[in-house]
Parts: sequence; C-alpha cells; structure tokens
Amino acid sequence: MKTVPLLLATLAVALAGCHDPKSTTTNQTNANVAPPSLAPPYLPQAQPRLQTIKLFVGGKELTTELAVRPVEIYTGMMWRTNLPEHEAMLFVFPSAEPRSFYMRNTYVPLSLAYISPDGVIQELHDLHPLNENSTPSQADNIQYVLEVPQGWFQRHSIAPGTLLRTPRGDLRQSFFAPRQ
Repeated sequence: MKTVPLLLATLAVALAGCHDPKSTTTNQTNANVAPPSLAPPYLPQAQPRLQTIKLFVGGKELTTELAVRPVEIYTGMMWRTNLPEHEAMLFVFPSAEPRSFYMRNTYVPLSLAYISPDGVIQELHDLHPLNENSTPSQADNIQYVLEVPQGWFQRHSIAPGTLLRTPRGDLRQSFFAPRQ
C-alpha cells in the first residue's frame, strides 16, 4: 500500500518530463502536426452474423442483420465475401443526421438506401467494392441505412418513397418504442 504514493509520484515526474515546452507557443509550425493515430473502430476481420429481423421493403421481404452497436456499425460488411439475394444489413443510428458510407475492406458490391426516421427511403446509391470515396446522403435526416446486394432495389422496383416495416410495425416502433 505504501508503494502506491511512490508509484504515483514517479508517474507524475515521468509525465512532466514528456511535456514539450514549445507546444504551448502559438508557433504555426506545429499547427500541421497530426494527432497520434488510434486503432480503427472496426474489427480486423468479418464480424460474425448479427441478430436478424424480417424487414419488409414495400412488398418485399428481407432477412436483415441489425448493426446497432458502434463496432457493428463501423465494421458492417467489411471482409465478407457474399451477401445472398434476399438478405441485407440495416444500420440503426440513435438519431437522424446526414450520413456517409464507403466501402473500405468491403468486397461485395452493394446498393444502399438512406432512410428517414419514419422508415421511408430517401435515396438509393450503388457502392463498388473497395471504393473508399464517401457516398454522402443529400438528406440531413437519415436514421437508418440499408445495404443489399447491388441492384436489388432496381430488380424489385423499389424507389425513394418506399416504406420499410418489421413484424413489430414501422422502424421507429421497432427500434425506439418502449417494450411492453
């Protein structure tokens, strides 16, 4: 127990020695120094199959994995090698705002739908494997993003304005209504 204060004092001295006195100046030469790099917020391999739900897109049914937790959202379809025709991944965000998706480490060609809080498709986009250029939403009220095999929306005549539902009701009821 007596070693704890000694350990803390040693740590404080060591940290004080790491301080760069020049960093407190307003010298512009330090303005372009990058912050330390952090580990990516996604998994380094394909994530296991996530919890699924039936999702009705217009009159079409999809077995849909739910990406809800941050690591699930950040990892998404990365490193996976296929997505069957009647399967999808739905990204559920806690609030509505502009969204942007890209295809880092993603090998499967995808189409995505940007969806408003009321479960209505606002925009559709095709994404290409390994393309790291962001595809931002034009709408600023996107709470859900649905990824399907590329061309699925076109093959099934799904367009902006289509409503999504689950067996529990609309998306707001399914994911944000209090459970009874």
